[in-house]
Amino acid sequence: MCAQAQASSVSGPERVLRVALPHDPYPIVISGGGLARLGRWVTAQAVRPGTRVLLVSNPVVHQHYGQRAEQSLRDAGLEVSSLVLEAGEEQKTLATVSMIHDAAFRQRLERGSLMVALGGGVVGDMVGFAAATWLRGVAVVQVPTTLLAMVDAAIGGKTGVNHPGGKNLIGAFHQPKAVLIDPEVLHTLPEREFRAGMAEVIKYGVIGDPELFGALEAQASRHPAGGLASLEAIGPVLLAEILERSAAAKARVVAADEREGGLRAVLNYGHTLGHVVETLTGYHTYLHGEAVALGMLMAGTIARRMGLWDADAEGRQRELVAAAGLPLRLATPLDPEAVLSTLQSDKKVRDGLVRFVLPTAIGKVVVRDDVDEGTILEVVRLHGQPPAE
Repeated sequence: MCAQAQASSVSGPERVLRVALPHDPYPIVISGGGLARLGRWVTAQAVRPGTRVLLVSNPVVHQHYGQRAEQSLRDAGLEVSSLVLEAGEEQKTLATVSMIHDAAFRQRLERGSLMVALGGGVVGDMVGFAAATWLRGVAVVQVPTTLLAMVDAAIGGKTGVNHPGGKNLIGAFHQPKAVLIDPEVLHTLPEREFRAGMAEVIKYGVIGDPELFGALEAQASRHPAGGLASLEAIGPVLLAEILERSAAAKARVVAADEREGGLRAVLNYGHTLGHVVETLTGYHTYLHGEAVALGMLMAGTIARRMGLWDADAEGRQRELVAAAGLPLRLATPLDPEAVLSTLQSDKKVRDGLVRFVLPTAIGKVVVRDDVDEGTILEVVRLHGQPPAE
């Protein structure tokens, strides 16, 4: 079967994309107000009434949406219990996953049971990993509530937690049974979190969707002061395009390369040095998307210095990052030896060589393992300098 993402319209405001994996394909449902129909979509994935469901969230998301999600699942005949975990990247540890396992044990989840991740990327990654490892694998449904999770983290089955030596070093591939995206929940998302999600959207434009990149540029041109920095500035029409194009792009790549054997590596654009930034700042200074934005800027400069793309393309990327209200430079310089050491711990290292995803044009990237240490350190240093007067 040809690996691809297939899209089809359904009744009402819903839009359904399919992650067309050879084994266990699953839908991505984009549906305004769809959280109230969560139970319907869960049971549509061959989850029988009476199934035990563990819903995991964080305090803020659960306060806003927990009761609605629980009620929808109960209305579908499912036996629901909830676990609320503290929010934040620093919670993304094996200790927190053990708390999910403990809840699964208390609720007597069986192999036919289900976990539901209601939250952003941190919740989704941890719940996905807990589901992958409980009873050697139970089903999980992803219900992302941040822009970043909607366009990236909730799709593709990469789950895991952080290790003191680096980001996401502990994990497993465990595809969800379904992903339900309800754009209405973004109305309660803090603006900083929305901006962080826009980094991943810009990433999709750079790595393979020049039309999306152009749509973002047009929006930024019409509204030069923060035209990409908030839900209100984006507006419903562009938001719908962002969600669908980003989710479809992720689905296509995952379907073609489920376990990151080759093509899927392009999704790591901005993440190699972005993860270094997160690790060396203790996950406190930057949100994930903010670190990815810095990583994309640094990757863009590396690409220009290696003659892969020109200053105009680098400038266009920088302008979109600025229009989204994302950081353009590091708040404080990073220690060079720590940068190189952390890079060597990256999951993408092969035979001791760090692999960088580098742009060659808007919409095209290559994976290179020949970036010399001097170039890396000079570019990191350059992005840690104060702006020129």
